[in-house]
Amino acid sequence: MALPKLHTIEDLFDSPRRTSASISPDGTRMAFLAPWKNRLNIWVQELEDGSEPRAVTADETRSVQSFEWADDPRWLLYLQDDGGDQRWHLYRVDLDSPGSEAVDLTPFPGATVMGFGPSPVRPGKVTLLLDTRAAGMFDSHELDIATGELSLLAESPGPGKIWVQAGDGAMFLSELTAEGDVEFSRRDPATGEPHRVLEWRGADYPVGSPWQITPDGTGMWIVSNRGTDRTRVVRADLTTGEETEVDSHPVFDVDARMMVNPAVPEPLIRDHRGELLGVRYLGERQVVHALDPHFAEVLANLEKLSEGDLSHVSFDRDGRRWVVSFEHDRDPGATWFYDHATGESRLLFRPFPHLDPETLAPMRPVTITARDGLELPSYLTLPVGVEPANLPLVLLVHGGPWSRDSWGYFPPAQLMANRGYAVLQVNFRGSTGFGKAHTQAAIGEFAGKMHDDLIDGVDWAVAQGYADPDRVAIVGGSYGGYAALVGAAFTPDRFAAAVDVVGISDLANFMRTQPAFVRPGLINNWYRYIGDPEIPEQEEDMLARSPITRIDQVRTPLMVVQGANDPLVVKAESDNIVESLRSRGVEVEYMVVEGEGHGFVNPENQMAVFEAADRFIAQYLGGRSGRS
Repeated sequence: MALPKLHTIEDLFDSPRRTSASISPDGTRMAFLAPWKNRLNIWVQELEDGSEPRAVTADETRSVQSFEWADDPRWLLYLQDDGGDQRWHLYRVDLDSPGSEAVDLTPFPGATVMGFGPSPVRPGKVTLLLDTRAAGMFDSHELDIATGELSLLAESPGPGKIWVQAGDGAMFLSELTAEGDVEFSRRDPATGEPHRVLEWRGADYPVGSPWQITPDGTGMWIVSNRGTDRTRVVRADLTTGEETEVDSHPVFDVDARMMVNPAVPEPLIRDHRGELLGVRYLGERQVVHALDPHFAEVLANLEKLSEGDLSHVSFDRDGRRWVVSFEHDRDPGATWFYDHATGESRLLFRPFPHLDPETLAPMRPVTITARDGLELPSYLTLPVGVEPANLPLVLLVHGGPWSRDSWGYFPPAQLMANRGYAVLQVNFRGSTGFGKAHTQAAIGEFAGKMHDDLIDGVDWAVAQGYADPDRVAIVGGSYGGYAALVGAAFTPDRFAAAVDVVGISDLANFMRTQPAFVRPGLINNWYRYIGDPEIPEQEEDMLARSPITRIDQVRTPLMVVQGANDPLVVKAESDNIVESLRSRGVEVEYMVVEGEGHGFVNPENQMAVFEAADRFIAQYLGGRSGRS
């Protein structure tokens, strides 16, 4: 057997040729993202007449990451920040004015749009949350798309409190209490005072839970685990508060990854009126439940198009014409057109047509049992064309930690497998999507049992014969970067190399430096799982779990990567540990990426980071490198 062709960094990390396609509400054209001057921009193409696509945005600085059609297909809307600072502005594209520049509809210095969506009351308008008065105070506004006129609907009473509008025009207040619980109240139209109608326990949802008000404004669909370990969909009456189960899966959670990754499709699939069509569940693979007879017919035909999992779904107002993409470990993002009236289907594009699926490595679900008996759903990717025995191993640790690894195409895993490494991704305790008991088992376990789970994963791979225990690297970003630092500082003898990308070195400093707009949301995750740095005994414990206090133990070769503009894990987190180690004479490879924040968007930056990591890991694990 022999390894397949050596994929270049550009093969795996350069921008897709096309991606994120969405059909217009009238079904006549599609929009998608594609490169223009080495940045992803929005393009539009007619679906029927074979005309050439045209770029309708021209951002030369930062790639556009997502967009939405307005209800009037003249307009496209998208969010953009500045160099990764996560202060999002809402932009409008006018398709009736070719060549015109995108218009910033929220041109307020320092302000952030937290979210937007079509007005439930009036066509031609969107509602959005915007903090023009004070950072973290997100007032509810209505925006006229055509004119740009912004009207205040309701002022936020304080951080963590937002107003939302229902289809009957009623206003509801969503409030995160000091205890971390979520209260939902209806505004009295006469007095303006809110009256509580619902409450749910925030501790069961460390990063929140998806919910949507029903189109008629009488109820709310909630992804709930009240009284259960697994999440399901319930409908709550917005007058009585009574909850009724709508749908559930016997062993899978609702797929709520979009709470931390906006690129992931929403779990509640709804039509243009907002009615519920289906629900996504996620175990080892995805399962979609259809709740609407028409959607059930469509879904059965869509699932015949690909062996992958249904990903992004868009359709016209009549539910006739569909543009959908599929997640797949070796054929990512294949995008199809389907006409339900005629049965016609055709492949529109593959985002990475240069990648031969046969040269990519399959991702296999495996279950690992931790030392205390907890089952850890995981994924193993083995190199193609190599005997899977005694291989160097790369342990890839996901961020969050309130997130999860899932089946599909993951460029870092493909890179490492292509270089001859076995790749293991462990959904350690604290990961979400496997029941609340699995998540809550991480309380108080940073650098404790959470790290033990990763070590148990390595031991499993060694015991199975896949991995050489002397050639193991730990690599991760965000929480995964913290885990890599913990590996280097707490268990240095287990790792031959560590790569930390935007990772936390000092848990207390990390919490003290969080921006105002995220602070209200920390109560059910960082404060609950780690502690409060303003309480001395808790700060002491946090420091004991921080790599910065154990630099004298570090002897694992270490690479640190930091976004210069990161507002969440500030640059000081990386500066401090690098300077501390260098002052002891420990060599650290340090890479600061200008113009990026917490996660790298522009392709040249992604490629530079992974080219450096590729070379660094090969140096210590002995694999082949694309630049060797």
